[in-house]
Amino acid sequence: MLLIPAIDLKDGRCVRLRQGDLDDATIFSEDPAAMSTHWLDLGARRLHLVDLNGAIAGKPKNEAVIRAIVTAVGDDIPVQIGGGIRDLDTIERYLNFGISYVIIGTAAVKDPGFLHDACVAFPGNIIVGLDARDGKVATDGWSKLTKHDVTDLAKKFEDYGCEAIIYTDIGRDGMLSGVNIEATVRLAQHVRIPVIASGGVTDMRDIDALCAVEAEGVEGVILGRSIYEGTLDFEAAQLRADEFAP
Repeated sequence: MLLIPAIDLKDGRCVRLRQGDLDDATIFSEDPAAMSTHWLDLGARRLHLVDLNGAIAGKPKNEAVIRAIVTAVGDDIPVQIGGGIRDLDTIERYLNFGISYVIIGTAAVKDPGFLHDACVAFPGNIIVGLDARDGKVATDGWSKLTKHDVTDLAKKFEDYGCEAIIYTDIGRDGMLSGVNIEATVRLAQHVRIPVIASGGVTDMRDIDALCAVEAEGVEGVILGRSIYEGTLDFEAAQLRADEFAP
């Protein structure tokens, strides 16, 4: 099980939101690059970055900080980035300066043709982010709930050639209320590509529960508020997850 620390960027700082609300942000670091090396030193094998300002603006807004993070971790671990990615030029620029995976969320739902083009142009580098509540996909920073079924979209995007799916239960993100294991497994069982869980991780019990369903296709989890507020010890959690490995 891949445990992925999240570094959410707002105005150049590392923050965490509650349920995606930009007005409900807690600042955890003024130096996101230093935070990235902190997680690297504790054994992180991938980092998850989100340009929160970019997600609202529809174009990158924290690019200088993102470059600094990529420089800080070097070639030691892959870095994935989401938020405000709406065109192929942005994807190419990110990949050229060292980002390993680009996450397309709202744009994938609103413009499937763009996602298809991205998967063709950059095979192996595109991850789709699907945020859902009660099985229905949300867009635009979770402000709009669509009629799209998350499983149907996931299968469609898998056929396009995306590398993995990040599934976020938006009712639980940033709330330390536990992972929605049932919904995550249900999605993973319907696709062949890896599913990465996101939202609600609180403590080691969630790690144990996720590791128990890894064989269903849940291959990773993004960790946010739990590792910043200390309800989950990241280093101990990764060691625990490694114990489950076959």
